[in-house]
Amino acid sequence: MYTGLVHLHNLLRWVVLIALVIAILSIVLKKDALKAGKVLMISAHTTLLLGLYQYFFGNVGFQLIKSAAGGMKELMKDPASRFWAVEHAFSMILAIVFITIGHIKYKKTGKANPTLIFYVIALILILLMTPWPFKAFVGRPWYPGA
Repeated sequence: MYTGLVHLHNLLRWVVLIALVIAILSIVLKKDALKAGKVLMISAHTTLLLGLYQYFFGNVGFQLIKSAAGGMKELMKDPASRFWAVEHAFSMILAIVFITIGHIKYKKTGKANPTLIFYVIALILILLMTPWPFKAFVGRPWYPGA
């Protein structure tokens, strides 16, 4: 079951990225970004729930913190452990907070500028902290199960 959830989480990253790019393009092209924003919100929050489950019940994340012999101090010295236990989770939660704030601002005010800023910040965070295949120590395949 855990492997299936990792694959689903991995697959949903593409949905989030595509929806985020479409929402950003909709705002830049001055089109209604509400529909893209809804798809983005649903996919981002679903991915977040899957990620939190993996963090607390999987073999990376909280399990790394519990099993670290020297505690957080030793864990932070290892780049791969630090990425999974702290950097990835914190950055993705922060990105989803920015997505949520941007969507709420657009929905309430209809103003595209603050929403665009929040969405672009979220996109940058997601691109930086996704375990791409070319990332040393933490890379995951481009497509789930590959």
